[in-house]
Amino acid sequence: MENIVLHKADTRGNANHGWLNAYHSFSFASWYNPDRVQFGTLRVLNDDTIAGGMGFGTHPHDNMEIITIPLEGDLAHKDSMGNTEVIKNGDIQVMSAGTGVQHSEFNPNEDKQTKLLQIWVFPNKRNVEPRYQQITLNPDDRDNKLQQILSPNPNDAGVWIHQDAWFHLGKFEAGKSTNYELKKEGNGLYFFNLKGEVTVNGQELSDRDGLGITDFKTLEIKANTDAEFLLLEIPMEQKY
Repeated sequence: MENIVLHKADTRGNANHGWLNAYHSFSFASWYNPDRVQFGTLRVLNDDTIAGGMGFGTHPHDNMEIITIPLEGDLAHKDSMGNTEVIKNGDIQVMSAGTGVQHSEFNPNEDKQTKLLQIWVFPNKRNVEPRYQQITLNPDDRDNKLQQILSPNPNDAGVWIHQDAWFHLGKFEAGKSTNYELKKEGNGLYFFNLKGEVTVNGQELSDRDGLGITDFKTLEIKANTDAEFLLLEIPMEQKY
């Protein structure tokens, strides 16, 4: 029997600092909800808008896989591993924080905002050597199909992390549908609807709604309008 957890967009935590307007699907910073601490090994899903010229100063992380997906505008990244990069819509970036890394993230454009998703996943190995990876995706590869953007395998499509996780992006026209089969038994799936109206295993979702599903065989996804979404398959149990 499948288990479903529905997170409507307006139930997320929100912190609007002026320069940063952040929506939290799971407890983060000053927003704490005991029922929304994590979903399996998925710890953070932040939906951030950063004002022009603003950003996060240098701060530390350790033992976390940190994935950044820009949705609009640019993000300038600098870290203690010596990486100085700009990531933009169409890119995906991952940092394995491992034994410890420091980084800063800024919107380099004074005249336009930056929108991004930042996702934290607990790793399956502690204290690994920190690493950085950034690639540019081909958005055509998600037209009416699922585009793999992350996996556990360095030789597979997308970036890789230290966890048995698979992420996919989809951009579907109204009326189109697809199915998703779990890659690994025992994993769960968190579906984050970026925009449009979709039905997932009978559950209707709108802009920025989230849906966690476990104990299912097949995920049935139908776009009721033109829609874009992110699928996160992640282990439900934390193992090192």
